[in-house]
Amino acid sequence: MTSSQKATRAKTGLFGLLGQGNLGNDGSLEAVLAYLREAHSDVVLDAMCSGPQVVAERYGIPAARLRWYNADSPRGSGAGALIHRALGLGAGTVVDTFRIASWVRRHDSVIVPGMGVLESTVPMRPWQTPYLMFLLCASGRLLRTRVALVSVGTNVVDQRLMRWLITSATRLAHYRSFRDTVSRDAMRRMGVDVSGDVVYPDVVFSLPTVPAEDGVPATVGVGVMDYSGANEDRQRSDEIRAAYVGKMTQFVLWLVENDRQVRVFTSDLADEPIVAQILASVRARYPERSSQVIAEPVTSMDELIRQTASVGIVVATRYHNVLYALKLGRPTVAIGYAAKHDALMADMGMSGYSQPARSLDVARLIEQFTELEKQSADLRLVITERNAAKARLVDGQFAALSAALFPVGKPSAGTGPRAPAPAHSDALKGRPR
Repeated sequence: MTSSQKATRAKTGLFGLLGQGNLGNDGSLEAVLAYLREAHSDVVLDAMCSGPQVVAERYGIPAARLRWYNADSPRGSGAGALIHRALGLGAGTVVDTFRIASWVRRHDSVIVPGMGVLESTVPMRPWQTPYLMFLLCASGRLLRTRVALVSVGTNVVDQRLMRWLITSATRLAHYRSFRDTVSRDAMRRMGVDVSGDVVYPDVVFSLPTVPAEDGVPATVGVGVMDYSGANEDRQRSDEIRAAYVGKMTQFVLWLVENDRQVRVFTSDLADEPIVAQILASVRARYPERSSQVIAEPVTSMDELIRQTASVGIVVATRYHNVLYALKLGRPTVAIGYAAKHDALMADMGMSGYSQPARSLDVARLIEQFTELEKQSADLRLVITERNAAKARLVDGQFAALSAALFPVGKPSAGTGPRAPAPAHSDALKGRPR
């Protein structure tokens, strides 16, 4: 293909917290990439993300760094380090404004593939993801690049600046859909008109599914998280984390005492210290039973799917650990940190098998787990039916995305004004703006 032929092809960018070790987010990327490569194989793809080297090597697309300044990298301590960090954040905010706008300008469309990019359910600051999402959508509107927020998650955000950034980004997007009614209702409560917006399942429901019977029924998968509360819990984060880890350790000990094989796992590299802490506590208590508990690093989607598929029942905290377990047909108890967990469990026919991580009751968890074991055969049938229905709905999502981002006869970015896209009431068409 000549350079002139490549220059005339549509250019689509993928944007978000991708390649940084969160395999839930990477699964969303894989799902959208598979759709684009099948339905729009002529489109030129690249990414702007938090882990560009991983995305480039793993998925074979060029990738640029999301932030110019990495505030999380180690830079010493003391007043000098604080001043350096403050200056870096200030300069980075300015630089990122121009970097992101320049990157957006080179594309006909940009897709944010799923993820909870409009949430504040874990600790964050306004200048982190909320500001980046605002920059993306504002740049798209100013530069006539179609920005699509695809099956994204959100919650009601109380912090004023963060709320403004998130709602403004949402209003400025060319296309948007939500992954559950909880997210759409939260956006409505924050003042955004969502009357024409569509709810579709998480895009990862389109990924291939490992047969449910592959797992070992006697093995229990316990998915853990470095959970320290929500954005408003910063002052008590250490206390909340310690309580969560202690209770999850207590549950794993109960499993060991009751002769269950246990696999402790996660889908985010940030959680590995928690995995190691629980594993060490259990082995210190029962060194003679150490072979009953396994923990192996998970560094890719394939590895996460393999580990999840190797167990019969799952008890998990991270949203995508819960989602992947259900997608793989595993009866699951969700230890949730947001309303999205309860919404997912209800959609999958698993109401009654969830608890809030913040007020986790181990005795109740043991009751739920015991009941889950008894009902596992019937629940697997229900989960399988719901998975098939969700996969069909995701096909509708991708049809809506094609209509919104790749309309026949529309000019490319930089070739002149774009006619406004019509609003659609049909659930399979979405609501491009």
